Amino acid sequence: MKALEGVRILDMTHVQSGPTCTQLLAWFGADVIKVERPGVGDATRGQLRDIPDVDSLYFTMLNHNKRSITLNTKSDTGKEIFTKLIETCDVMAENFAPGALDRMGFTWERIQEINPRMIYASVKGFGPGPYEDCKVYENVAQCTGGSASTTGFDDGPPLVTGAQIGDSGTGLNLALGIVTALYHREKSGRGQRVTCAMQDGVLNLCRVKMRDQQRLQHGPLKEYPQYPNGTFGDATPRSGNASGGGQPGWIVKCKGWENDPDAYIYVITQAAAFPALAKAMGREEWLEDPEWSTPEGRLPHLDQVFGEIEKWTMTKTKFEIMDILNPLNVPCGPILSMKELAEEWSLRDTGTVVEVDHPTRGKYLTVGNPIKLSDSPSEVQRSPLLGEHTDEILSEVLGYSTEEIAAAKDAGAV
Repeated sequence: MKALEGVRILDMTHVQSGPTCTQLLAWFGADVIKVERPGVGDATRGQLRDIPDVDSLYFTMLNHNKRSITLNTKSDTGKEIFTKLIETCDVMAENFAPGALDRMGFTWERIQEINPRMIYASVKGFGPGPYEDCKVYENVAQCTGGSASTTGFDDGPPLVTGAQIGDSGTGLNLALGIVTALYHREKSGRGQRVTCAMQDGVLNLCRVKMRDQQRLQHGPLKEYPQYPNGTFGDATPRSGNASGGGQPGWIVKCKGWENDPDAYIYVITQAAAFPALAKAMGREEWLEDPEWSTPEGRLPHLDQVFGEIEKWTMTKTKFEIMDILNPLNVPCGPILSMKELAEEWSLRDTGTVVEVDHPTRGKYLTVGNPIKLSDSPSEVQRSPLLGEHTDEILSEVLGYSTEEIAAAKDAGAV
């Protein structure tokens, strides 16, 4: 049995943050009904296309396991259908600009009147405050949530990350909020509002930087590369590739770095593992030198420490280094490219990377469910074509007759 089998989601989301949430719920077995504009659909269907006239990977990789209904919610018949969907669904998820559904006439109060058990879940850019009406995209969330100001090198500009921590990260938060509200409903019998702000989600992921902001008031951050020869301001600085966990680490070059942009490895000089690292490098003399043998001794010259480590790693490939250091419990990890990850067999075996067949674009790779349940396995199914399930949803979910469906089409509602 699927974990969320029997739960029905009215999916009003679009682009990335909301669809991330509803796709995760669909992977766990929820019946997700994606509502899209007739003839247009989710904007990402046509964005960043690699093949003409088919749904883009941007869309397909965020909308697996869903059903699509096209619905003109501005028409009277469309609003009637939408109202019936609210009556029959457990959850409604949306990530419109602030006030969009209110202007359609579907305020939270109105939704409660239609279905008191409805859970109404929203992704917004900001919570209540000076920016609450502002429009937000991924990189805006990263910049306003503390990620950009603490990412990059001290002598360079703020940087955004490659990971979609604002959009997809907030979508994951919303999914947790929804299942929590569903569990609460089992006791209360009523639905509730669930709101996740993208700024809040990014800041939550930057908690160690908030930690360091407070530590900074009591002295320099000794694990940061600015110590001891640089300067600290009054805010948490950018720390390059330094570890945020208190254990010194850095990205160092490996054999082939001249031609391979990903021929690097991250090495952490954890205190307990440093003797094994030194011996593997043939530098046993470090263990007798007080400037190298202890974390306190190494701290003032970490740049030199990692410079020496890099001289060694440049003589071997990143995978050879992994083979040497892993058995010694030296924390390290190769910089894996998207090509390497796509071709990694173990990720295919676990369903983390999945090949999906699509009727118009053919086979493609996508990420699968990152959460594995022992008794509720996930299966990734292709994304729906625009309006593919309109008739099916109207008849099976809402009980419309063939004549009523035809009338809705004639009215331009679907």
